[in-house]
Amino acid sequence: MGGKAPWTGIDANLQANVCSTVIEIPTAALNPKPLIRVWGRCSLRRDGKLIHVDRAGHPSVSSFFNTDETKEEYNASEPVNDRARWLGQFVHLMGHTGDYSEEEAVRAIDAEGILPDMLSFDPSKPAAYPNGRLLTDDVLNNRLAFLSKGEIPHDGLVPHTDILDDFPYIGTPHLKTL
Repeated sequence: MGGKAPWTGIDANLQANVCSTVIEIPTAALNPKPLIRVWGRCSLRRDGKLIHVDRAGHPSVSSFFNTDETKEEYNASEPVNDRARWLGQFVHLMGHTGDYSEEEAVRAIDAEGILPDMLSFDPSKPAAYPNGRLLTDDVLNNRLAFLSKGEIPHDGLVPHTDILDDFPYIGTPHLKTL
């Protein structure tokens, strides 16, 4: 998200770049079952073995829901095991951040489709997070509102305005000058 960060007065678009991957698939290629789920993993080779150092489906899930003690285990695991392994931890956190009851937290997790941690896209529905993700979707404010039951106010940042009309859609990286 871009614009001036109100707590700093700094134009956030000019201070950082985001590494992105854009995949373009014709909707017709998704038939007959158009619902797709996507997740990714980053791995590093250490001592001749691949070590899984990060994974993501929904934006910011790992960052907001994991602790220093669980992050490595989460990154090494796969979404198929997410609900059985991580539901309790997610519910616990939501109880603290948003005063959710256990039942409310589970309903919210299910409504947003957070577990398993795979970003879903159904092309028969409008594209906007959590049904896929547009480059202008404000996923951090969405996650903060989700965690707090809407109690954390919007940060005032606005989406990038330099999105391209054609593939790869992501604008030119911003040059950071010192």
